[in-house]
Amino acid sequence: MIRFVKGHGTENDFVLLPDPDGTLDLSDALVRHICDRRAGVGGDGVLRVVRSAAHPDSAGMAEQAEWFMDYRNADGSAVEMCGNGIRVFARFLVAEGLVAAGDVAIATRDGVKAVRLGPVGDVTVDMGRATLPGTDRKVTVGAHGWPAVEVDVGNPHAVVFVDDLAGVGLLDEPPAVEPGFPAGVNVEFVADLGPRHVAMRVHERGVGETRSCGTGACAVMVAAARRDGATAPSGPDGASFPPGSGGLSYLVDVPGGRLVVTERADGHLELTGPAVLVAEGTLDPTWSAAT
Repeated sequence: MIRFVKGHGTENDFVLLPDPDGTLDLSDALVRHICDRRAGVGGDGVLRVVRSAAHPDSAGMAEQAEWFMDYRNADGSAVEMCGNGIRVFARFLVAEGLVAAGDVAIATRDGVKAVRLGPVGDVTVDMGRATLPGTDRKVTVGAHGWPAVEVDVGNPHAVVFVDDLAGVGLLDEPPAVEPGFPAGVNVEFVADLGPRHVAMRVHERGVGETRSCGTGACAVMVAAARRDGATAPSGPDGASFPPGSGGLSYLVDVPGGRLVVTERADGHLELTGPAVLVAEGTLDPTWSAAT
């Protein structure tokens, strides 16, 4: 019997599979079937909850973080990091009594992430630093093309600024990106709503258009801040930020809600938003074996 828990962060939804000892054979096919919204549980991805020491991708981080977020996209592919997923993952650990509320370290394929959460409410994640490689990119959807800003937040993003999000069109299929990314890329389309306030849509590699993307919101914040004249902070004073602020925050509205992204004076990004556990159950063993 395979137990599962369903959760979401700003409607970016996940199926969590508790597997502390790493005994589950989590094939790509099983992930795809679980995430199928008509024939499975349904979700944008799967979060396997496994002890760091029990997984080859995280064994080297076991002394820093007991738990590893083995994140898989809906197509079964393993992914470096998921900003909404790690908040839901942390909420699950606290709800199960596996860790105490407060500061929690979680291992990911993008390294160990520091998470801060209470017994209820929003969750904040230190997402590390973003980098802007500076490569000129172009994104095309149908007959329309736009220049894009490449941002790396542990996984790759191409950020496009537009006047109207609805005018972008359907994002069911991956937008064309030139030059391309060998392992695929998340593409964000961004429109301004006000000072330090933007809205976005996103096509996530391996999934399609989703209701939210946490790493995408971080990429959007950095691209918008640089466009707005804020240079990358280089020290504790955060010279490009307002005096005494300690950081620069943007509101990022997504179809599934709102996230807050803050670039601290030390250059690290903090992502804050909800994490909700919805339901739990078990996968039918005959169904899962048939995958």
